[in-house]
Amino acid sequence: MIRWVVVIFVFLTVFNALLPWIFAKIGVGRLYGDVRVRLSGRELILPFGSTVLWSAIAFLIAEVVKRVL
Repeated sequence: MIRWVVVIFVFLTVFNALLPWIFAKIGVGRLYGDVRVRLSGRELILPFGSTVLWSAIAFLIAEVVKRVL
């Protein structure tokens, strides 16, 4: 079980390091309603508007899949 904890910890550490690059690639953090805060030299992105948009897209895809199947 300790192996899984280590694997998850390593994955989350790498994911956290790549998060700004991932946000820049997929456009998260640039919509109206997204908040960017700079604290101690680090930029904190609170993607409220992007979350609403991605949730709506996921809902529409789920509805289409539900109706097709």
